[in-house]
Amino acid sequence: MGLIILLVVGGILGWLASIVMRTDGQQGIILNVVVGIVGAMLGGWLLPPFIGGGSIADGISSGTLIVSFLGAVILLAIVNLVRRGRVR
Repeated sequence: MGLIILLVVGGILGWLASIVMRTDGQQGIILNVVVGIVGAMLGGWLLPPFIGGGSIADGISSGTLIVSFLGAVILLAIVNLVRRGRVR
């Protein structure tokens, strides 16, 4: 059950991050889920020392959702930078 919740929450966070970064039309639902999950792991690893919170794998709370969302946005910014040479 935890894996299904992780996939659903990761998909939603990836979709919201793609809307913020204006890449929603370029990627489908599978890439949104991947970006959300990888972004959540990236955010859970990089951001807690700076802003607190934790990884979404630790449990779902407002702090972990914010950290995971920021991680997905950072991941999309890195992908845009590599793909186009600039952040959108």
